[in-house]
Amino acid sequence: MSDLDRSVELAKERGYDALAPIDEAFERGEITQDEWHARILAVVESAYLSATTEQMGSGHSGTREEWEESRGLIMEAIDGSGTFLDVGCANGLLMASVERWSRERRLVVDPYGVEISPRLAALARSRYPQWRDRIWAANADGWRPPMRFQFVRTGLEYVPVGRRETFVRDLVENVVAPGGRLIVGKNNENRGESKIAHCLRSWGWSDVQEARRPHAHPGVEISVVWLEHL
Repeated sequence: MSDLDRSVELAKERGYDALAPIDEAFERGEITQDEWHARILAVVESAYLSATTEQMGSGHSGTREEWEESRGLIMEAIDGSGTFLDVGCANGLLMASVERWSRERRLVVDPYGVEISPRLAALARSRYPQWRDRIWAANADGWRPPMRFQFVRTGLEYVPVGRRETFVRDLVENVVAPGGRLIVGKNNENRGESKIAHCLRSWGWSDVQEARRPHAHPGVEISVVWLEHL
């Protein structure tokens, strides 16, 4: 990989150097899917729990203002009031941000979260005790919640590449409420390449929509992609 290619990958995922070898080991068949989840969790959990800012504890290395600009793109996919589930909710900051951003738009959005790390789920509950009964500790891959949600936000990186279509299909069929939306993002993608939207369309969804913003790295753009559950 060239230095330029590596700089783009690091801009897209600051943990690239630690996470890429785990993906490669899984693709070679050296580890199982459970081992993949365990190794990814070990990297992510350590980084998030040792974070020095609340946005770093939710996977964002920038400032609070940059969080607002970057993660705020998710609101392009939220077009009304309803319930919002954050898959991989970490310390709960995105739950709280979406609730606030929605309120500023005169919407009523009730946040929920699911987090594979019990320690991060406990942290989110301690930070937002008013929502402690809405935050579950579970692996969202194959999870069956006690209810379904109008808006469900996830990331494709939460499962190995070869399982992503199944993961999305399972969320749409079992977690998103009829008439609701599955939101994928925010994502860091190569500039001019709508790879995630293309994947969703190739998996059979024709109603995929997308919003994009510039990234600090000139070779990268921020995207949010969503589809309707009809």
